[in-house]
Amino acid sequence: MKIFEKCERLKNVQQAKEWGLYPYFHVLNTRQDTQVKMEGKDMLMLGSNNYLGLTSDERVIAAGVQALEKYGSGCSGSRFLNGTLESHVALESELAEFLNKEGAVTFSTGFQSNLGIISALAGRTDVVLCDKENHASIYDGCRLSFAKMVRYNHSDMEDLEERLKEIDPAVNGALIVTDGVFSMSGEICKLPEIVALAKKYGAAVMVDDAHGLGVLGERGRGTAEYFGLEDEVDVYMGTFSKSLASLGGYMAANAKICEYVRHVSRPFIFSASITPASVACARASLEILKNEPQRVRRLGEVSDYMRKALLSRGVKIVKSATPIIPIYTYEDKTTFEACTMLFERGVYVNPVVSPATPAGQSLLRTSYTATHTFAQLDEAADKIRDVLGELGVI
Repeated sequence: MKIFEKCERLKNVQQAKEWGLYPYFHVLNTRQDTQVKMEGKDMLMLGSNNYLGLTSDERVIAAGVQALEKYGSGCSGSRFLNGTLESHVALESELAEFLNKEGAVTFSTGFQSNLGIISALAGRTDVVLCDKENHASIYDGCRLSFAKMVRYNHSDMEDLEERLKEIDPAVNGALIVTDGVFSMSGEICKLPEIVALAKKYGAAVMVDDAHGLGVLGERGRGTAEYFGLEDEVDVYMGTFSKSLASLGGYMAANAKICEYVRHVSRPFIFSASITPASVACARASLEILKNEPQRVRRLGEVSDYMRKALLSRGVKIVKSATPIIPIYTYEDKTTFEACTMLFERGVYVNPVVSPATPAGQSLLRTSYTATHTFAQLDEAADKIRDVLGELGVI
């Protein structure tokens, strides 16, 4: 049938499999940690977003087990109706307090959070200004809304201002949406400039801090804390699946915005609520983050150590100040070869190939955890250098 013809056209996937270099869907045999077992093989994990190392923390695991025993496996319904537990409400209160906002709303996944927030807040007469390198969930949230989406060149503040000039504030509401930390490059957004332009042109600011919470700021509150702009961001979005070692997502904003989203967001209203165990794990992780800010500092030390280790070995990296360190491999096939060779030598990294990157700019996306040891990093850096050297990339 014609509708399925497209299913025969996955040429990149088919080619990677023919080369014996298909790098996706490797199966974990153990819990997520700095050292894992994957398909029966011991592996240094340089490909997770477990930034604070809490997925294996016994306090987090115990909290999940206790919630499972108390509340069962799920809520069997939407937060809007029968699916709200006292722990959901407590988590939202704790998030709002931590992020210095009046309220918070939790969603069942991080991806769903952007769908639910943007589609609720952006209406037919509104314009959403979107950085070209924003996460896919932001784009899909714009598509789900009835607003006009205007893309501006990545971190190009002159282009953003030109797009803002085209909006009539008497007719159109404007929302600037940006990743706080861009997920592929590890680059931090230009939040001070974005906030200044938003004030100048009467726009609201929303920051997707999925990769910023627990990573940036003295207390790990994210991109706005990092820049000292916590009062200038109107809407925070974030996830529980990274620093908070769970599953789900959230919005933090003033009370009226939160109340509005709770009552009009279709992805929120028509989805089952986060499972009790996931809520408990997120709450336990947030409590650890509050009480152990040294984990954030340690994450910075680990990331800086690995940047220096790679550069000292002649490995070309994308400059960043976060635990996301992309490594240039340039061509798609070379990237797949590097991933396969590293996997065989016990190092897991993520491939980033076209169209996720421009042709000829493929990458290995590596990411780090506060619980990585320097010995693990040196071992991984040596193997990365060896593999890239064999492939002629260095």
